[in-house]
Amino acid sequence: MKAVLQRVLSSSVTVNDQVVSAIGKGILVLAAIGPHDSKKDVESMASKILKMKLWPDENGANWKKSVQDIEGEVLCVSQFTLFASTKKGNKPDFHGAAKPEVAQELYNYFVARVRGQYQAERVKDGVFQAMMQVSLVNDGPVTLEIDTSPAKKESATSTKEPTPASTPASEPSS
Repeated sequence: MKAVLQRVLSSSVTVNDQVVSAIGKGILVLAAIGPHDSKKDVESMASKILKMKLWPDENGANWKKSVQDIEGEVLCVSQFTLFASTKKGNKPDFHGAAKPEVAQELYNYFVARVRGQYQAERVKDGVFQAMMQVSLVNDGPVTLEIDTSPAKKESATSTKEPTPASTPASEPSS
C-alpha cells in the first residue's frame, strides 16, 4: 500500500460539482492499494498515518505531535495512480495497482481502520472510482510518502570479495 500524506489547514473533495467531504486542520491522505496488499498492510498504514508526528509542540519544537495529538481531521482519498509506472514511454502504466474490486474492498477496510483507531467523526472520505476534484491548503508545505512494502535497494558501495570459484585461475609459471 502506498500513501501520500499532506499536512493541511483545510481540504475538500468535490464530485459532480457537489462537495462530498471537507476537513479543517489535519491530514489529506491519498491512498493506493497494490495487487499484493493485505489487511495487514492496511492496518499498518492506518496506524502509521495516525501516529505520524507532523506538527510542532507547544514550545515550537518540530515533528512532535500527531493528528491525534492535535485533534485534527483526516481526509482519505483513493488514488490508484500512485502505482503508475513511467519507465517506458510517456503514457503511465497502471498495472502496478490492484484490480478495482480488490482495491475497493481493501480501501474501504483502510478507511474503517482509520475511523476505528481514531474518532470516526473526524475521518472523512472521497468517493471510490469517481472523478474527484481535491482541494487543499498545504500547511508548511509538508508532504510525505509512505509505502508498506518499499522496494529493496542493493548497496551501491558493495565491498563483496570475489569467491574463489569466481576468481580466474592463475596460469602456471614456466
